[in-house]
Parts: sequence; structure tokens; C-alpha cells
Amino acid sequence: MVNIPEYYAGKNVLITGVTGFMGKVLLEKLLRSCPGVKAVYVMVRSKAGQSPQARIVDMINCKLFERLQREQPGFAQKIIALNSDLTQPDLDLNKEDQSILAENVNIIFHCAATVRFNESLKDSMQLNFLATQKMLALARMMNHLEVFIHVSTAYANCDREVIEEIIYQPPVDYHKLIDTLDWMDDDLVSVLTPKLIGERPNTYTYTKALAEYLLQQEAGDLNIAIVRPSIIGASWKEPFPGWIDNFNGPSGIFIAAGKGILRTMRASNDAVADLVPVDVVINTTLAAAWYSGSQCNRPKSILVYNCTSGGINPFHWGEVEYCINMTFKTNPLEQAFRRPNVNLRSNQFTYQYWTTVSHTLPALLYDGYLKLTGRKPRMMKTITRLHKAMMVLEYFTSHSWVWNTDNITMLLAQMSPEDKKMFNFDVRQLHWAEYMENYCMGTKKYVLNEELSGLPAARKHLNKLRNIRYTFNTILLVLIWRVFIARSQMARNIWFFVWTAVAINQAQCRLQYDGFPQCLQTFISRSC
Repeated sequence: MVNIPEYYAGKNVLITGVTGFMGKVLLEKLLRSCPGVKAVYVMVRSKAGQSPQARIVDMINCKLFERLQREQPGFAQKIIALNSDLTQPDLDLNKEDQSILAENVNIIFHCAATVRFNESLKDSMQLNFLATQKMLALARMMNHLEVFIHVSTAYANCDREVIEEIIYQPPVDYHKLIDTLDWMDDDLVSVLTPKLIGERPNTYTYTKALAEYLLQQEAGDLNIAIVRPSIIGASWKEPFPGWIDNFNGPSGIFIAAGKGILRTMRASNDAVADLVPVDVVINTTLAAAWYSGSQCNRPKSILVYNCTSGGINPFHWGEVEYCINMTFKTNPLEQAFRRPNVNLRSNQFTYQYWTTVSHTLPALLYDGYLKLTGRKPRMMKTITRLHKAMMVLEYFTSHSWVWNTDNITMLLAQMSPEDKKMFNFDVRQLHWAEYMENYCMGTKKYVLNEELSGLPAARKHLNKLRNIRYTFNTILLVLIWRVFIARSQMARNIWFFVWTAVAINQAQCRLQYDGFPQCLQTFISRSC
């Protein structure tokens, strides 16, 4: 088999969802690591008065493409933007563009989707299912198509504990579902949605599962492969560590924790946080297309790749908590509300208690302060939005799954040493503590656009918040003393006994006993 860059040389590639997080990284990696690629067609809709071409120009001027700009200054000439809307009939492509694609495209990467977990079922079906059906119809028109890669999600079948690299049959006939949704009004659909999605937590995972089954049923002679990433995070290595450009998924949670707004979260410390860096997903996707497109004979069944990390290099939510707190205490975000100190709670009662104490009450106090100073209250609104986001993620932070990754292992084994280095997706090599530090710093630099030169001021602000906290705790302690302890002789006796014991214990532990006899050293050590 030819190596990966050689396979893409002279090929015309079509990408959907190119303005999304994954799509941008896919475009950049494809052009940078496969310089022989002939052209990349991107389907983009007009938005906010901007044409598809203008949106692409804005996109490639971001930091993500700086390395590509240095190495290949003329790369933009290979990008051909087509006006398209995946929710419209025939994808809103004109006849001329359809003909161009039919005669030229060799490889399709279908990345477009709605990733909103709380999307209505109708909208989710439109973007995740029907758009895939339309892309299949377009693919059948292409005369030189070699492979169709569909990006799904590892959580498409999250109602199962063990998820194999196969396509599972959904509990509903998608033809009947489409017909039903056509005549139902939005209110009725909302009422029926929980019954339709069953044990799945949201419409996103449900419609992604339906789309996979659609591909299996309507593939025909098309050569199709499916890539299922889990929770996609910031970049590991390429084009540089820690690149992230959105608040979606864990990124928004990390920022809220770094700002000191998020103090408690419903999650299991022992549950696996199945994060996977975006460059790992992209390298897997490019390698999957190379492998399927290079085969002389089409596989008997659709190849599915579970692009996950939990079964290979597990990382737990308790470790995520520790990394976030340590990183943002060392390298704080600017103008933090409180010192970073997020804690995970698996018990519903303790979670509700700490949510009230750590989120709601401070927000109400701060909003009261803003009102007194003539400013508009905003913290309770922020806390409400944060709680909604956490409720959406709660299912995924409280459960663990077992994913089979045999096809990922097989794909890695088929690659040459050079390709393994250039298109690395071996998560066994991933050092989680280093990755999490880069991820948190990436949210600071690329999402919040905070300069590292502002770190001294941010640290000074954090120290100020610490002093305020100590002052508040001292005042609270004095009030407790005056109200409760000072009025009761028994309470005073208990109070003095506890503090005397603590003071004696600390004093003993500070003794320098290097010259003492061994028996005395042992006695003091045991006393401490």
C-alpha cells in the first residue's frame, strides 16, 4: 500500500462541516501533511451576510492556520468554497456545482452535524440524519468516488455498556419516524421525544445512531467507513498543543472552574473521562480514508472505528478535577470570581447542598452587591446557564463504557513507521497531566484570548481573593463563637479541648529530634 500522503496526492476531497471545530483541524492537517492533494471542496452556507468564500477567508486567517501559512503560503488556492445548506433540498447546490462535484470528487469527509445535546428532535433529525441521507444521494452521483467517511460519535449507542465496532439496529424504523415527524407539531414531538429516545440521554446520540443505521441500509455500492470519537478535546500536538476555539463540551466547564464560578459538579471520581484530542480524531479519520480507499476490494461490511481512549489509556474524572485545580491555581484566568477549587460529587443530596452553598448563595450575594452599586445583576443568570450545561453533561460524567478498538489497532498496524509518526493516533503515548495543562492553558489563550503577560496580575488577583476568603472565614468563626460557643460552658470546654489537642500535636511534629535516641524518635513519630 502507498503511504498516506501519496494516496491523497492528486485527489479531490469534499468536506462538510469545515467551519466547525473538527472540520477546521481536518482541513489544516490535510493540506499541511498531504501537500500533493489537488483540491479541497468545502460546502458552506452563507451566514450573517457573509458569503461562503468570505467565511473561509476569515477562517483561514486564524491562529490554527499560521503554521500552514508559513510552510505553504499558497494553500488557500486549493480550497474551493461551494454555497450549500444541508437542511435544504438537494443540499441547496446549484446544477453547476453538482456537476463539478460529480466529475471531480474522490473522497468525502462528512463531518457536519449539530452537537447540541438539547436540540429538538426535529432539528436534530434534520441535521444529523436527513443531511446524511442527502450526502449519500450526492455521493451516488459521483463518478470517481473512492471512499465516504462519516464522522459519528462513540456515544451513539451509549444505552449499551459494551460497544463493539459494529452498527446496531435502532429500536424504531427510521422511515416511519420521518413520516411521523412531518405531520407532528413541535409540542407533540417534545412530549414524545423521551419515549422515542428511550435510555439514551439526548436527541444527539439518538439521531447519530439512526444515521449509522441509515448508512448501512442505503450504502449500496459505496465504500463507507465510520469514525466514532468520544469527547473531543483540545489538540495534543498538532498544529500546536492545546488549540481549542469553543466553549463546547468540557471546555466551557474548564473555563467556569478556572474562573471560580464552578465549585461543584455531579460526577463520579472513578468514572472514565473518555477524552480524545482533536488531532487524534483527525489523524484517525485521514488514515481510515486511506485504508478503505487503498483496498482493491470493498469490505463486506462498513468499517467502524471507535476512536476512544478509556480502554487504552484510561483517565478518570477525579484526575480531571485535580489537573484543573492545579493548573488554574498556578496559571490563573484573569478576573476570576473566586479561587479555582472545583469538587466532584456523586451523591445527589451532597451535590444539591454544595450547589446551593457554593453557587446559588454567592451568586445572590454578588448580584445584591451589583444592585447596591448601581450595576446590572448578572451572576445568577450565569449560574443558571452553567447548571443547565452541567445537567446535559451529567450523564457522561457519571457513567463509564467499554469500547472495542480492534479496528483502531488494525489500522495502526497497517501504517508505515513514517505514517505512524506523521498521523499519530496512538493514545498510549498520551501523558494526561501534560495534556490537561496544555488544554487548560489553551482555553485561556485561544478561547478567552488572554495573554500570558497578564499572569502576574492574575496571580495577584487570586491572592487578593484568598485574603478575602480568609477574612470572611475569620469573621464567620468569630460570629459562631459569639452566638453559640460563648454562651455555653460545655461548648467552651469542648472548643478549648479540641484546639489544645491540635496545638500540642502540631508542636510535637515540629520538634527536631535527629539527635534523640531511636526509641524516643519512635515515640514522638507515633505521637504525631
